[in-house]
Amino acid sequence: MNSYLLFKSLHLIAVISWMAGLLYLPRIFVYHVENKHKKEATDIFEIMEKRLFFYIMRPAMIFSWVFGFILIYLNDLEIFSHLWFQIKIILLIFLSLYNDYLGRCLVSLKNSTNTKSAKFFRIINEIPTVILIIVVFLAIFKPI
Repeated sequence: MNSYLLFKSLHLIAVISWMAGLLYLPRIFVYHVENKHKKEATDIFEIMEKRLFFYIMRPAMIFSWVFGFILIYLNDLEIFSHLWFQIKIILLIFLSLYNDYLGRCLVSLKNSTNTKSAKFFRIINEIPTVILIIVVFLAIFKPI
């Protein structure tokens, strides 16, 4: 079996899992904020948020980076000299920071210290979509 294709497949599976979480967690936050006075509902949302973040998103993010670095190693480190790749890495670092920000939001919701509105979470929910589109086009077309 071709090791490059194996790691590329594992990388794509991890990225898809991570993106699913990045797109879904803020949506759960919206429902959590909208139901903040309903204890039963917020208890359920807290369980969902915790499981999604710690059991899916964080491992998927880590695996995305690990398999991505393996792919870089298998390809050639010279890829770092390409501007499209440098932009992609910067966007992925930003996406990782966004992931950590969502983790902090999760904690503030659990501790009832959240000051963000449901509208705020609806708006930031679009961030990973925009980054995903840019990264896919950069990776496929390698325009610069």
